[in-house]
Parts: sequence; C-alpha cells; structure tokens
Amino acid sequence: MIASRKGAVCEGAAASINEEMGRDCAFGFAADLASDEGIAAVIKAVSARTDKLDILMNNAGATWGAPMGEFPRSGFDKIMNVNVTGVFMLTQALLPLLEAAASAENPARIVNVGSVVGTRAVGNNAYSYTASKAAVHHLTKVLSNELAARHITVNAIAPGPFPSRMMAFVTENEELAALARADVPLGRLGEPEDVAGVLQFLCSRAGAYINGAIIPLDGGMSAKP
Repeated sequence: MIASRKGAVCEGAAASINEEMGRDCAFGFAADLASDEGIAAVIKAVSARTDKLDILMNNAGATWGAPMGEFPRSGFDKIMNVNVTGVFMLTQALLPLLEAAASAENPARIVNVGSVVGTRAVGNNAYSYTASKAAVHHLTKVLSNELAARHITVNAIAPGPFPSRMMAFVTENEELAALARADVPLGRLGEPEDVAGVLQFLCSRAGAYINGAIIPLDGGMSAKP
C-alpha cells in the first residue's frame, strides 16, 4: 500500500507495479498525516484491506527554507507537524496491525526516513527540517526500546542527496547538482536501488536482529570531519 498527499501519483505507482507483477498486489491512495482526520482515513483504508501489517515505512516529509531572521513560525509548525508528529501518530494508530503480524522469530518492522542533516550540523536555511529529522532519529531510538517487547523493530535510514521532488531545485540544476555531488565522498547522488537494498535488508530475515539503528545512506557524508 502506497499513500501520500498526491493520491493520483500513488495510484499510478501502484498500477505500474501491478502491471509489472501481472497481478493486483499494490494499492495507492491519498493520505495527509497533518491532521487526526487524515490519519484516521489512512487507518480505515489500510484496515479495509488487511488485518495485519508486516512493514511500516514512514516516508512522509516536507521542508521549508528561509534565512535566519526571516524564518516564520509557520515554517516550524508545519514541518514538525508532518515530519515528526504525523510519523508518531500514524505509528501509534497502526500498532494493533503491526502486533498482529509480529513474532519473536520474525518481528514486524518500522522503518523511518530521517536525513543526513539530522546528524550533521548543516542548516542551509532549512532550520525546521534539520530539527525535525534529528527528532525522527531520536524518536526511532525511543520507540525501538518501547516496542521491542512487542516484537516490533524500529530503525531509520538517513539519506543524503537523492533525486526527488523535494530535491528537484538542486538535482535539476546542473550547477547545484555538481555541488551536491562534490559534497558526497563517493561523488554521486543516491539512486533508487540504494534505498531498495537497505529496505530489503532491514525487512528481510537478515535484518531481524537490528533495532534502534540509524543507518547512513549518504555516500559517506556523515563520516566527513
């Protein structure tokens, strides 16, 4: 199940997966984690299709940029509400379905999406975004301790620069993209396979004993002095 504020995009992604697989195995729908009503709609849509949930990937995120001295309160309220509060409230609401799938031998998995800027003290005028991703990292560790007894693991990935709609202003500008690549020790932006490989590892038997980890997915950026 794929959900985001852009429901049509999720529906299109699900249709592509179904076509490739030759069967209806994916479902896309609109979801907005910025309100209790939006989260309730997600729970209703998920519960209508399954009575258990093996994996929850919390990928909801927004950003805001403004220079110091001009950064508005709304730029903090909106970003923290989506990136942190929304992640927590959705996770809390889905716990019964995760517990229904969990066992000691094969825990249910929660994977949160943090960011390299949640570990590096680099703001680039996105003050609320960096603070929110640091909060996601810490929340991941807190939840990993609290949910382990329920046989649910909680980990996070901390991506560096990847082509995405949020990063389009950088990746679609060759000068800015070159600067972004130069900041990565491996000298390139991330690719979809980089994320897929880590997710497959965490959510397969190979990752069943990993809990409370913040996995850097940044080409070495977080290890820079």
